Amino acid sequence: MYLRHILVTAAIFLYIAQGLALTLEPIKYADFSNWVTRDITESKLIGGNHKTVYEIAPTRKITGNEPYMNQGGSPWATSNVYAKVSGVVKASNTVSPVEVNGNIMACCRTKMEQVKVLGLVNMDVMVAGSIFLGRIFEPITSTKGPFKKMEMGVPYTKRPVALVFDYKVDMPATDSRVRSTGLSPKKTLSGRDNAEIYCLLQRRWEDKDGNLYAHRVGTARERYSKSVPLTRGHRMDIHYGDITHQPWYKPWMGLLDGDKAYYARNSKGKLVPVHEVGWAPADAQPTHVLLMASSSCGEPFIGTEGIALYVDNIAFGF
Repeated sequence: MYLRHILVTAAIFLYIAQGLALTLEPIKYADFSNWVTRDITESKLIGGNHKTVYEIAPTRKITGNEPYMNQGGSPWATSNVYAKVSGVVKASNTVSPVEVNGNIMACCRTKMEQVKVLGLVNMDVMVAGSIFLGRIFEPITSTKGPFKKMEMGVPYTKRPVALVFDYKVDMPATDSRVRSTGLSPKKTLSGRDNAEIYCLLQRRWEDKDGNLYAHRVGTARERYSKSVPLTRGHRMDIHYGDITHQPWYKPWMGLLDGDKAYYARNSKGKLVPVHEVGWAPADAQPTHVLLMASSSCGEPFIGTEGIALYVDNIAFGF
């Protein structure tokens, strides 16, 4: 705790020295010093292994194959899941606490999950490590439509000027990716995968039929294509309004709709896609914030094994 106090104090002085002079609003549990440890036993059919799975919430231990729901007021969900497909239990852990220079950070890794039946590899699934504001609905019952199993975003009405965080990236020296869903043969794709962090502010509304729509209020999104040493107090500016005419705009910063739409619960409690249908005026007030850190930026089940993104001390800057 004393070391963390020193680091936070040093970060504050760094912001001032850089002329940023931001007032920081830490996100709950985003110092990643508290974790739930889950002990899950996989089905005997696939080996009966005991798996340790982590969640970001007040420290405790959960033993047993039970669905997880956010605990202790934590707004964070992870890509770590308890799956039960056709009665077969499988656990996946791609996010974990890791000590870096004496401090605990959240580490998101891309890895190949293998399911073995009777000692033979029966299924390989490429999975990325991600943390995000929202929740996962367990148990996962299939690999189809992964966005339909998660609620992305939480209510938020403020207008920060930046997202501030510590981070580190380990990037393998390869320009290829692998697509592996477990339902079809693995395929090697050209192009380098990137780790990424983003913060998107939305103004949402619901129509009479329960459909959810949103205008994009604010955008901050970065991708990392190479290794980055531990960097403290990194500032990622949030840009308001329509950013499509800015010289630094990239297509992957655009609106999320169609197969890119994330899901949320409507007023009836049903999980439905949130269609981003336009850009809000630059002075608009948001209703929700989407925040994610991920070891991959591609489509689900596509990635490069070995990418690791470490994050810590995530806060809004004003």
